Amino acid sequence: MKPSLQFRLSQHLALTPQLQQSIRLLQLSTLELHQEIEQMLEQNPFLEPEEELPALDVAAGLEYERQRNDSSASDHEAAQKDSSAEPEAAALDTAELGTTERDDWENGTEREDFDGIRETPNRNNDDDDFDPLERNSIAISLQEHLRQQLRGTRLGPADMAAVEMLIESLNEDGYLADSLEDIAASLLDEDAEEDDLDEVMSRLRCALNWLQHMDPIGVGAANLSECLILQLRVLPVCQAQTTAIAICKSHLDLLARRDTKKLVSALGVDETVLKEAQTLIVSLEPKPGRPFTRAEANIIVPDVIVQKSGRNWKVVLNQDVMPKLRINDLYAQALRQSRSPRGTTASEGHVAMSSRLQEARWFVKNIQQRFDTILRVSQAIVDRQKNFFTHGEIAMKPLVLREIADELGLHESTISRVTTAKYMSTPFGTFELKYFFGSSLNTEAGGNASSTAVRALIKQLVVAEDPKKPLSDSQLSSMLEEQGIQVARRTVAKYREALKIAPANLRKAL
Repeated sequence: MKPSLQFRLSQHLALTPQLQQSIRLLQLSTLELHQEIEQMLEQNPFLEPEEELPALDVAAGLEYERQRNDSSASDHEAAQKDSSAEPEAAALDTAELGTTERDDWENGTEREDFDGIRETPNRNNDDDDFDPLERNSIAISLQEHLRQQLRGTRLGPADMAAVEMLIESLNEDGYLADSLEDIAASLLDEDAEEDDLDEVMSRLRCALNWLQHMDPIGVGAANLSECLILQLRVLPVCQAQTTAIAICKSHLDLLARRDTKKLVSALGVDETVLKEAQTLIVSLEPKPGRPFTRAEANIIVPDVIVQKSGRNWKVVLNQDVMPKLRINDLYAQALRQSRSPRGTTASEGHVAMSSRLQEARWFVKNIQQRFDTILRVSQAIVDRQKNFFTHGEIAMKPLVLREIADELGLHESTISRVTTAKYMSTPFGTFELKYFFGSSLNTEAGGNASSTAVRALIKQLVVAEDPKKPLSDSQLSSMLEEQGIQVARRTVAKYREALKIAPANLRKAL
């Protein structure tokens, strides 16, 4: 084979470490971003949060404190030497000294805070009981709520320990996660005798009876049926209450299917009593532990906020989620001063620290670029969906990622990363940026309707329907077609399920 030389031209995209970091930060949620920042702050000494005072400011503050202490000491010595001074004059000098000290603060806000701290012990008004951190305190848990009630009982140590064991076995909905047999088995050894097991089971049954009489009613139940029955038994006895208990014991499946005929036949009551029993059951709480779940875990902090600006809408970044980082000037200056002279090779340590400094600068720049991109994309979305911010979701227009990408000169994948796990605060609530994108549906007028607007219209039709004759998917499709929107029955069913709306047979009232 004869050897030969060949030239080949090709193009390929190389992702630099800086670009890779930029892409990774762009797709992170706010929580993930702050975790990334905390990790970077621990690893890179050149990064620091802006809240920390610079070293020069700290030194100036220490010098100020030293001078103030020296001044206070000299004034105290002068006061002791001047024995003829009046007590009132001494008090006046002290007041003037305090005023001078407060005037040395930089701004009025700090002076007010300083005055407030100095004067707090001398105030005897109702504001003393106000806790500024109370608003952010975590709500009491279900277990702690039950323990507080348990401490108010006169149970013996053994019974109290048994109730405590059951409280620890509750899940977040207030149900017993394990059966009494499993709990008893966990308390005994494998070679325990049967009499010991019977004694533990008897004590646990007694403890369960105590637990199920605590607030909230229904806690400690093994299943939904028992939970509802516990709540029904505390209601006044009447025919509807008795019927409701019978339904919860044996006929919850029939109630879920709205099978009125079989319920009337099985219970031997008329439809009026059956309807009253259904009303009682609907008013109950199927998850007694729900009010005690941590609401903070479900709170979504928006990345951007939409504000009214004249006739238009303006997007601003949420300053509460923006990290405030900067390069440590002292460390950076020290690294520059330790630079090797020209013509000499830098040490390995100097090269490594220079790399960390460059890494810190890239990180700060990429975070700023992340928020700039989120702001640009959010503003483009708001400009396209102006009607939504005035009339709500029913006025949403069709929008796809490519439209925003072409407008901003970005790739669709970039828009996808920006709109994932990023949230916008609007007059109608907080939504993920992806919410404002929707496919297009044809209309009789030749225009397009957004799938989001169609879902909102379906929701309105279901809310306005007759509970005794709920609308089927075919009827909803026909009603939408009457309004000029062509939607197939299967599409209506898909949108209904996305809205978590039950089918027509399950929406029918008894």
